[in-house]
Amino acid sequence: MRLKRLFDIVCSALALLLLWPLLLALFILIRVYLGSPALFRQQRPGLHGRPFMMVKFRTMLDAVDGNGDPLPDELRLTRFGRFLRGTSLDELPELWNVLKGEMSLVGPRPLLMEYLPLYSAEQARRHDVRPGITGWAQVNGRNALSWSEKFDLDIWYVKNQSFWLDFRILLLTVRKVFVREGISAEGQATMSRFTGDDK
Repeated sequence: MRLKRLFDIVCSALALLLLWPLLLALFILIRVYLGSPALFRQQRPGLHGRPFMMVKFRTMLDAVDGNGDPLPDELRLTRFGRFLRGTSLDELPELWNVLKGEMSLVGPRPLLMEYLPLYSAEQARRHDVRPGITGWAQVNGRNALSWSEKFDLDIWYVKNQSFWLDFRILLLTVRKVFVREGISAEGQATMSRFTGDDK
């Protein structure tokens, strides 16, 4: 998929070049409204499950309970944070991961490292390609999907990926950003944790 990688490099480089004023403005606003650091870094599994450090804009406060444990997402996610997630502006720093070759513009979303041993053999195929900023599951329900539905869509993408499918997903992503569908699971501020039950 050399064409896919070339497309990723060109698009991510151009986007970073054109969007740097927006990135700087968001960085400052996040520092003001959510505190420091403005960037959220977390190790995620990439191609073939190899770990990399994904970078996003933070969307939550560092609020903790009396024991020092983080409060539930719905209590730490502010109105501004919901806006960042709903518009997918929090994902923009991942363009740097794309430029570095750790991610692609399109592919299964990188989940948590702790999920790796919980996947079935079929679900683990989502790591046969680079993870993406957006993907087939994101344009077909996003966090409103069940885990099994999301994984089915991820595997369908792995089996059917093509340059034109990627282009279609990118166009659908633009529409989804404006419609703001599937931002959270029903009854959740974001998405429930995967426990391995949907194998």
